[in-house]
Amino acid sequence: MANTQGRDFLFCHLCGTMLTAPSPKYAQCPLCKTKRDINDVKDKEISYTISAEDIRRELGIVVMEEQKVQLSKVDKKCEKCGHGEAKFYTRQMRSADEGQTTFYTCTRCGHQFQEN
Repeated sequence: MANTQGRDFLFCHLCGTMLTAPSPKYAQCPLCKTKRDINDVKDKEISYTISAEDIRRELGIVVMEEQKVQLSKVDKKCEKCGHGEAKFYTRQMRSADEGQTTFYTCTRCGHQFQEN
């Protein structure tokens, strides 16, 4: 490992594996069996921060950014106020062999309704 001395004190300088302390006198690499004086690692502390983004990346979860979408308008009578225009979008809510669900929002009162 390149230049690990000084900052990565709990890792082997040869192979980068985390050291163990099988004895009160030395720390040892479990892979290549290299030993270090226990005083080199004694009373040292490591801290790190893991963000939600780090976890999502490690688990392979992709987060889509919320996008502002310009909704289309259609002549559709509002169930609440009777206005004849609504904005709409569609989503596939059930299995692929069934039709999409259309979601409407009245342009006058903001009432939301849907049609399967």
